[in-house]
Amino acid sequence: MLYRRIRDLREDKDLTQREMGEILSCSQRVYSNYERGDLDIPTEILIKLADFHHVSVDYILGRTDKRNMA
Repeated sequence: MLYRRIRDLREDKDLTQREMGEILSCSQRVYSNYERGDLDIPTEILIKLADFHHVSVDYILGRTDKRNMA
């Protein structure tokens, strides 16, 4: 699964993969692997991403196009 939305959300905030890795307490390489879909995103990280970007987990996973958390 390609996590294009986490890349788009990161780029919307003008953050680098390294900066996102620091925010999530992981390396740039691991974060890059999340974006490419080479690694599944652990639930804990998925929740941190959703909270950080103020979107729902369903939005990140592509289950909805609605960005706002309900």
